[in-house]
Amino acid sequence: MSEKIFARPKTLTAKETHYCPGCHHGIVHRLVAEVIDELGIKEKTILVIPVGCSALADEYFDLDSQQAAHGRAPAVATGIKRVHPDKVVFTYQGDGDIAAIGCAEIVHAALRGEKITTIFVNNAIYGMTGGQMAPTTLVGQVTATSPYGRDISLVGSPIHLSEMLATLDGAKYIARVAVNNPKNMAVAKAAIKKAFEIQLSGEGFAMVEVLSTCPTNWGKTPIQAVKWLEENMIPQFPLGVYKNEGGEQK
Repeated sequence: MSEKIFARPKTLTAKETHYCPGCHHGIVHRLVAEVIDELGIKEKTILVIPVGCSALADEYFDLDSQQAAHGRAPAVATGIKRVHPDKVVFTYQGDGDIAAIGCAEIVHAALRGEKITTIFVNNAIYGMTGGQMAPTTLVGQVTATSPYGRDISLVGSPIHLSEMLATLDGAKYIARVAVNNPKNMAVAKAAIKKAFEIQLSGEGFAMVEVLSTCPTNWGKTPIQAVKWLEENMIPQFPLGVYKNEGGEQK
């Protein structure tokens, strides 16, 4: 009789996802679910999801969850955590959500040192709403609303959220990772686990930024999208730990 050595994490449901082929959301979902299983916190974890590609994440995570208005997930998570300090509360947000309409919420949650965890998926574009330019869109990148490429003279440079939040005292752990290959997936999982452990120890705010592909809105095949991420996004958004109180910083 053969032994099963690889299975779906208990924290993930069996529902087939709606994500486009080659999208990295599915990988990130699995890593988060594996961490929750390994930490044994499934029954006390609450997911807060906003508007965006991950708006249906509650169908994929077998967790209690709360929908938030666009960009307001950190504020909602703050309320839940303060009312239920014994729970593990995390937000799962895209770059358009967290860095545009929700920028104030995430900055002040980090500034206050709210004891929540944020998973920030950065694919440099608005995914769900049609591929518009996002705060993280690269200089020269063509999108639905920047047909000639992002022009710094008109809209400024891409925002580096991890670097910015790392300057705030309330932020205890800030890391940027990618899931473009097995090695980076392992690093990403370790960072996600650390971010949850920061909350469990009651230290303060933690965020992991995950660089991700968006093959559909980038107009690329899944393989081309991974190559574009490696050649363009990683140089613009360097991977590493930007804040780790008590540990080494980038």
